[in-house]
Amino acid sequence: MINTAKLVGLNGRYTHSCLALFYLRNELEKHCPNWTSEILQFTINDNYFELLLRITAGNPTCVFFSAAIWNSELVEKLTRDMAVCLPGCKVVIGGPQAFVLHGLLDEVNHSAVFGAIEAIDQQFYRDLENGTLQPCYKADFFKMPSRSYDYPYRHTDFDLHLANRHIYYESSRGCIFGCTYCLSSVERGVYHKPLDVVKEELRDILSHSPKVVRFIDRTFNDIPKRALSLWEFLLEEGGETLFHFEMAPDRFTEEMYTFLERVGSGRFQFEIGIQSTHKETLKAVNRPVETEVVHTAIQRLAGLGTIHLHVDLILGLPYETKDSFATSFSEVFFMGADYIQMGLLKILPETPLCYNAQEYGYKHSLVPPYSVLASRWMDHETVQDLYWFSECVEKYMNNRYFVLVWGYFRRHEENIFTFFQSLLALCQKNLFFSHAPTHELMCKNLITMFQGRHDSEVLMDLLRVDWLRCNNRFLPQWLLPGENEEQPQETKDRLIAILPEEVEGLFSRKTRNGFFRKTFFLRIQKKHLTEMNLFAGADGEVLCFLTERERNLHSYAKVLVL
Repeated sequence: MINTAKLVGLNGRYTHSCLALFYLRNELEKHCPNWTSEILQFTINDNYFELLLRITAGNPTCVFFSAAIWNSELVEKLTRDMAVCLPGCKVVIGGPQAFVLHGLLDEVNHSAVFGAIEAIDQQFYRDLENGTLQPCYKADFFKMPSRSYDYPYRHTDFDLHLANRHIYYESSRGCIFGCTYCLSSVERGVYHKPLDVVKEELRDILSHSPKVVRFIDRTFNDIPKRALSLWEFLLEEGGETLFHFEMAPDRFTEEMYTFLERVGSGRFQFEIGIQSTHKETLKAVNRPVETEVVHTAIQRLAGLGTIHLHVDLILGLPYETKDSFATSFSEVFFMGADYIQMGLLKILPETPLCYNAQEYGYKHSLVPPYSVLASRWMDHETVQDLYWFSECVEKYMNNRYFVLVWGYFRRHEENIFTFFQSLLALCQKNLFFSHAPTHELMCKNLITMFQGRHDSEVLMDLLRVDWLRCNNRFLPQWLLPGENEEQPQETKDRLIAILPEEVEGLFSRKTRNGFFRKTFFLRIQKKHLTEMNLFAGADGEVLCFLTERERNLHSYAKVLVL
C-alpha cells in the first residue's frame, strides 16, 4: 500500500504562497521516504465544495493543513467534512491556529502540531507511518540542540507551485521583540541563517526571475550590518525583482541610508510597524521606541522617493484613547509614508495580551480573527467610529490618487484627523462604503470637502494634476477649471498656433500633429505650481501630460512645463 499525503495551503489570495508546505514536504521526504506527497494551494475565496472534492480525491492517507487566523474557520469546516467523506484519513493541523482548532475539534479524529516542523520529535514520523498519531505534538525550534532549517524550494516548484506567485523567504527565524499582542512573544529567541548560505539560496530563487520576493524575517534589520550586506547582494544580483522587508524604524544606520540612496524605484518595499506613538501604550505592549527616532527614520526614507513605505498603526491597544489614537495617526501622517494601515487589534489566543484581557477590560470576538470590540479606554461606539475612520483613510490614502493633495496638507500642517473625520461624515452621508471606491467617486467627495476653504483654488489645481498624472487622458466636466479660467482645449489651441514647427526634444515637423493629439494640456497658476514641489524653478504655466510613464513608485504620466 502506498501512503499518500496532501499538503494544503489556503491563502488569502492567489498571488500568495504558503511557505510552510514546502518545509513540511521536505521533512516528510527526509523522515518518511516511502510516502508520496502533493502540495495543493487554494485561496479562502475558492468554491468550498470544489475544495473538498480536490482534497479528498484519490483517498489520501493523510491531509496536512496550515492554519492561520484568516483561514482557520475554513480548515475547521473542511476537517469536519473530511471526517464524513474519508473517515479513515488522518488530518494533521499545524500553523499558528493549530492550538485553537485542536480545542474546537476534540470530537473529530485529528492531530495538531504546535511549533516548527523541523523541531518535532522523531516519534511523530513513527506514529504517522504506523497510523497511530497522537492528538497533539509539541515542537520548539529554539530548544533544538542544533538549530537549523533547510532551503524550502526545488527547481520544479517555480514552474509549478510558485508560478505567478510571491516567493516567501526567511533569512532569520524568531523575533527580537516581545510584543504582548503577537504570537512571536510566546516563543522567544532569534536564529540567523549563515550569510553565505542565505546568499546561495537567494541566488537560486533569483535564477527564476521572480516578480516579488517577500522576506518574512520579523525584523530584517535587527543586525544592520547583516541587512546591509544582503541589500548589496540583492541590488547587484536581483534583476527587476521587488523585495519586501519588515523593518524596525530604530535599526537604521547612516551606512544604510547612504546605500538606499543608490536603490532605484520599484526594487525595495519596507513594512514598518509603528503601532502607536503613545508612550504609555508602547510600554504596556513591550515595544518601547522613541517617537522622534521613528519620525526621523520615516521622513528620511520617504524623502528618497524610491522605496514604497508601508507603516502600521493598531487600533485598540492598551491605554490608547480616542485622543491618543488621533495623535498617533496625525504624527504618522506627517512622517510621509505612502501607505498607512490601521488594523484593528486582535486578541490572539495564547498571547500575553490574551491573558491580560480581563484586566484591560477587553471585549472581543471569540472567533477568528478575534477582533477587539471594546476596552477600558474605548467603548464599543468609539471603536466603531475609529474603525470607519481607519477605513476612510485606507480608501483615500493608500493608493496613488491624491499624492499632491496629501503633500500640500503636510506642508501646511493641516489638522488631518479633523479633516478625515469630516470626510468620513460625508462618506457615511452619501453611503460611500456601499459603493465601489472609484477614483471618480473619491474625487467628487474631495471637491465637496474643498468647497468654502480659503485655499480651494490651489487644492482644485492639485486635484486636477493628481487626476491627470494617474494616466487619465481627460478632465471630466466636474473637474474642469472655472468659467473665468482658460479651459484645456483653449490652451491646446493656443499652443498649436504659437509654438514653432519643431521643438527640440519634444516634437519634429513629422511628429508635431501626433504630439498635440496625444498630449493633454492644462494651464496652472504659477503660484500653484510651487505648491506641487515638482517643477522647482519652472517659468512656464502650462503642464503637458504625456502618454509615457515615469519610472517611479507610482508610474505616473510624464509631465513637462511649457
